[in-house]
Amino acid sequence: MGSLSLSPSTFLGQRLSPSIRPSPVKLAEKQCLIVMRLKRWERKECKSNSLPVLHKMHVKVGDTVKLIAGHEKGKIGEVTQIFKHNSKVVIKDINLKTKHMKSREQGEPGQIVKIEAPIHSSNVMLYSKEQGVTSRVGHKTLENGTKVRYLIKTGEIIDSAENWNRAIKEKTKPKPKEVTAD
Repeated sequence: MGSLSLSPSTFLGQRLSPSIRPSPVKLAEKQCLIVMRLKRWERKECKSNSLPVLHKMHVKVGDTVKLIAGHEKGKIGEVTQIFKHNSKVVIKDINLKTKHMKSREQGEPGQIVKIEAPIHSSNVMLYSKEQGVTSRVGHKTLENGTKVRYLIKTGEIIDSAENWNRAIKEKTKPKPKEVTAD
């Protein structure tokens, strides 16, 4: 039998041709620069400049919406947060999930906290408090040139200056501290 000689450019005694040699692997995927809270298996769609694709949504922060699908169908609430990269919204006191929190310091007990989980924006519809009906949203330009959103069924204008000021005040309002009686 012949002897087997191994050198850096051989594979089991046979030379590799230049076309078969493995080339260094380069990653073609670009990483997204904006970090959002996602699950490990979720990935954001990215544009060519590495920024995430942001979807247009029919709801904004401060809008009153009604759930039209899901296990809490029919409930009414206010949008508190929007995630445009995956078209999800967080609604106040709706879709509450239980989160078990570990203690941060030694000797401190852990906690069970209720948090509002996001819902896909296709499962909510704008709601008119005065009329008590849900409606799709429309866009129109007023006489003074401002673009506004309105409810198609009722004609009620959603984007008024008072609504925006109220939403901003509620967002910046300091949260009251809970007082415990001992």
